[in-house]
Amino acid sequence: MSLKCAVELGIPDVIHNYGQPMPLSKLIASLPIHPSKTSSIQRLMRILIHSGFFATKNVSNDANEVEYVLTDSSMLLLKDNPLSVTPFLLAMLDPILTKPWHKLSTWFQSKNPTPFETEHGEMFWGYACHVPKLNEFFNDAMASDARLVSKLLLDYKYKGVFEGLESLIDVGGGTGTLAKAIAKSLPQLECTVFDLPHVVAGLEGSENLKYIAGNMFEVIPPSDAILLKWILHDWNDEECLIILKNCKEAIMSKGNGGKVIIIDMVIMEEDKKKGDDESVETQLFFDMLMMVLVTGKERNEKEWAKLIFSAGFSNYKITPIFGLRSLIEIYP
Repeated sequence: MSLKCAVELGIPDVIHNYGQPMPLSKLIASLPIHPSKTSSIQRLMRILIHSGFFATKNVSNDANEVEYVLTDSSMLLLKDNPLSVTPFLLAMLDPILTKPWHKLSTWFQSKNPTPFETEHGEMFWGYACHVPKLNEFFNDAMASDARLVSKLLLDYKYKGVFEGLESLIDVGGGTGTLAKAIAKSLPQLECTVFDLPHVVAGLEGSENLKYIAGNMFEVIPPSDAILLKWILHDWNDEECLIILKNCKEAIMSKGNGGKVIIIDMVIMEEDKKKGDDESVETQLFFDMLMMVLVTGKERNEKEWAKLIFSAGFSNYKITPIFGLRSLIEIYP
């Protein structure tokens, strides 16, 4: 919430636009705050410095004046940064998504499927269908994440994951941010965004990109490859089996072998953490987020393998390339 406050006040952009380490007095003067709150800015900045979102530098002659600079983390919160994750941050901290946390203990004592349903009286996806605010900020959040993922996926050595493919369907691809980047980078690849009708309504494709409305629990159109970015962690094992079996049917019907490309978390095992406790903690908190909002969960490699083989696939390959998340390729 402290970070959300800093973003809503525009602090990262104010410091960035200053062009050099920014004294506290200059920062206070540049913010849209009430004069009675000036002494509180230093306290807000102090916790965000401790959390690694800002840093201090003493470059002026006034040793009593703290001067602030951005860190790599806060660079990702700038409005003009094409890889900005601010929409994701603001979405996750919207009251629609934070209120269900207060119902977690109530949920444990009930038969309700999720704390989200306990709070709002309806499951997440159904609620998003008729609450424009949730649909809008969730799509914006997924789009901001997709821009970051596409940068990693297409600008570096992992572009080869698409080698030999003629068609790709991005299942649950939202408004198409990732599919657009793939289509632009690989013009010979026919790309399709496949999502619920209210998500793709009114969206227009391009020469090698199109949108199809549908339900992944019913049938997925035929394709050489199916892309599932941050989809399977939203669903429990039984639901994931339905999705994966539909994926297999979609690629088998093309007769070219094909594969399913998954971008999702693989929870690090305790004996393989290699000192990366913060990443493991974040993965475990994401697992709690899935418990609160939807019916899904984050999975370790054993859980992924069981799911993949239970759906009838013969092999898989995991490449940890996205920090918290991995690229999982599965083959029929």
